[in-house]
Order: sequence, then C-alpha cells, then structure tokens
Amino acid sequence: MISGLSASVSGLWVFVRKLENAARTLANCTSDSSKSKKMTVVVDDSEMPASAITVDNTSGPPVQESDGSLNETSPVECADEMTDLVLAKRGYEANLKSVKAHEGMIDSLLDITV
Repeated sequence: MISGLSASVSGLWVFVRKLENAARTLANCTSDSSKSKKMTVVVDDSEMPASAITVDNTSGPPVQESDGSLNETSPVECADEMTDLVLAKRGYEANLKSVKAHEGMIDSLLDITV
C-alpha cells in the first residue's frame, strides 16, 4: 500500500514538472529561435515515475527582416503546448485522486484498529 502511495506522489511531481515545462515553452513560443522542450515520463532505478526532458532542435521557418537579413522564428507549436498543459493537468488530477483514496484507506484502517 505504501509503494502505491509513493508512486502516486512521484506521479504528482512528474506532472507538476510537465505543467511547468509546457507553461514555460508556451510562454516563449513567440520568441524568435525559441526551442520546444518535450518532457516524457520514464521509470527511474527504483521503478518510480520520473521525467526526462529533451530539446527539439528543429529549425523554425526563416523570416526576412526589413534590412534583408534572415531571422529564424520559433518552431514551437502553441496548440501542441496547450494540449500538453491539458494532459498534464488531467494526469495531476488522477494522481491526486489516488493519493486521496490512499488517505481514505489509511483512515479506515485506523478506525478499525482503534
């Protein structure tokens, strides 16, 4: 029962980091040459959820400036980042419900033993 609680708490932290990453990337999506950072959920050495962030080094479309120079714009897709925000929010909510269920089970167990 405790390992399930640990996994849920680790999941909460993973989705907090996913929310932070998506929000940071979304905030910078209109900045020139801003790169997208994708976070994936992986399993660490203790079999708990963890996060891994990779940078997408894809070039953005070039835009010609008024002085004739080419400037790279951001390749970040704002719609993809909004989708990541919604998925991270739902993942956080699911893990939070799991933590609350564990809390209810522990409360019931304490009521039985008292």
